[in-house]
Amino acid sequence: MYLTTEKKSELFKNHGRLKADTDTGSPESQIALFTYRIQHLTDHLKTNKKDHSSRLGLLKLVGKRRSLLNYLVKNDIERYRAIIADLGIRK
Repeated sequence: MYLTTEKKSELFKNHGRLKADTDTGSPESQIALFTYRIQHLTDHLKTNKKDHSSRLGLLKLVGKRRSLLNYLVKNDIERYRAIIADLGIRK
């Protein structure tokens, strides 16, 4: 499997708000996890162009990440700018 529990805990530790393994609910950690999954699905779809079910999953993930980013914009613009710069996501 491409996403092991060690990789998840590493993502949460590096990008989470509390910088802890157990910080799974903060928007920053969820955005980091979605970004990792989006990158994996994008690479998968480059080789498998006719995999429409994975394409639908990718679109759903992008929408979830966008809604979390919109939440951060409304509530704390500095946290939003930090996660955008950290992950290299373009607006």
